[in-house]
Amino acid sequence: MREVMDRGLDVSEAARPVRTRRAAAKPPAPARSSLLRRIPGRHVALSRRAAWEARYIRTLLLADFLVGAAAGGLAFKLRFGDDLTRYNQDYLVLSALLPFALVVAVGLSRVYEARFLFVGTDEYQRVIRAGLSLIAGVAMVSYALEIPLARSYVLIALPAATFATVAVRFGLRKRLHRARKKGDCLRRVIVVGHELAVIHLARQLCRERYHGLEVVGACLPPQHDGEVGLPVYGTFDDVADAVDVSGADTVIVLSCPEIDGQTLRRLAWRLERDEIDLILANALIDVAGDRTTIRPVDGLPMLHVEHPRLEGTARLGKEVFDRLGAALLVALLSPVLLVVALCIRLESPGPVLFRQVRTGRDGREFLIYKFRSMYLDAEARLAELRHLNEHDGVLFKIRNDPRITPVGRRLRRFSLDELPQLFNVLLGQMSLVGPRPPLPQEVAQYADDVRRRLAVKPGMTGLWQVSGRSDLPWEEAVRLDLRYVENWSLSLDLVILMRTLAAVVRPSGAY
Repeated sequence: MREVMDRGLDVSEAARPVRTRRAAAKPPAPARSSLLRRIPGRHVALSRRAAWEARYIRTLLLADFLVGAAAGGLAFKLRFGDDLTRYNQDYLVLSALLPFALVVAVGLSRVYEARFLFVGTDEYQRVIRAGLSLIAGVAMVSYALEIPLARSYVLIALPAATFATVAVRFGLRKRLHRARKKGDCLRRVIVVGHELAVIHLARQLCRERYHGLEVVGACLPPQHDGEVGLPVYGTFDDVADAVDVSGADTVIVLSCPEIDGQTLRRLAWRLERDEIDLILANALIDVAGDRTTIRPVDGLPMLHVEHPRLEGTARLGKEVFDRLGAALLVALLSPVLLVVALCIRLESPGPVLFRQVRTGRDGREFLIYKFRSMYLDAEARLAELRHLNEHDGVLFKIRNDPRITPVGRRLRRFSLDELPQLFNVLLGQMSLVGPRPPLPQEVAQYADDVRRRLAVKPGMTGLWQVSGRSDLPWEEAVRLDLRYVENWSLSLDLVILMRTLAAVVRPSGAY
């Protein structure tokens, strides 16, 4: 092991998948690798992580500043044109100050803190709140000081800056996620817990690599067989040494009875010396952070979990967002709808639209509209093709389905066959974002947990769409839909809609 670290190699690459180190023989802490530059006073792995995180935050600062400058210039151009006069020279100054104001507003919303970056919707929510606060602040100051501001300038500059900032940050995050898939910008993680829980977490983090957590080893209970498919660095008493040996910068502690509050506190003190992150993983499944609150009771932190927001003003806001968004998309995409309808009519006889009964919220059935992508005898031929099903659940999917027309194959490639569902959204039967709309015969086979998908309206797109479409296993598709039901919000809907644009361009899963 010492040889491996001296050569600057990862322990996870050198250690065999199953190596058990007993508590009696703690692995020695080797010398730090000379190939890694260390920030004075910091653990070597943390120094590596701090470097790329600092670069990322500097890039965000520069991007926000440039977005503010571009929004100010755009507003000045659209409102006043190219002429500079005594009347509009003050607005030129405002345009120059806008990038500074935007960066300050975003900074006050704590969006440059690493805890809100890289994954999740907190970053976007805080940027939007910062933009709204900036708009409200400008309105209040101009009203209080009786400053005559051109409303058209304000209504162009500030909303454009806000939404462009969200879009640019989304693009930077997608670039980070691509880098993480290649093995860059990852945190090195030691997992502490029982074998089955360690295996489950390691598989999930490997599958969802964009979270940036790379499991490099584990610490198991004293009585264990070491069969976890990871390097094992001893028992629960060896966590600090495991961090040194593996070069980890993060420790994830899973729920287990052997680790009580006193043990955790001592571990936190030990890891604090090298600024190693400590993460406690609870038993809650797919519960977003905004539904949980830590409330101390006599020094004991109690985790309060709120119920999903399935009713009330939040649901009304989603209804308004869906209807207005669908109406706008129908208006913008009407030429595309006409061209697609003409292509279908010219290629094969039959109706342009395909109508099918689907199950919506609370089990209510409705007619879904799609562009016809199959021949007219598709339903009659289903029985003879049933044995070719490539899906592992209640769905029926064939990668090269002979019932699909040539035009239909192109429509499915870019999900254009789904566009008529905008009219289902206008009718209130579907949402822009939600679980996949199932067939009644599929619902009849649902287990009790899966029926939770019917608590909200089905969507034209969703987490299942942006995570692999038809390539997803059935259990994974169900898990993503249930995660959406438990944690939906307008900001999450916006993120999924942006990710949908990227998903429809990729050929994977589109059949």
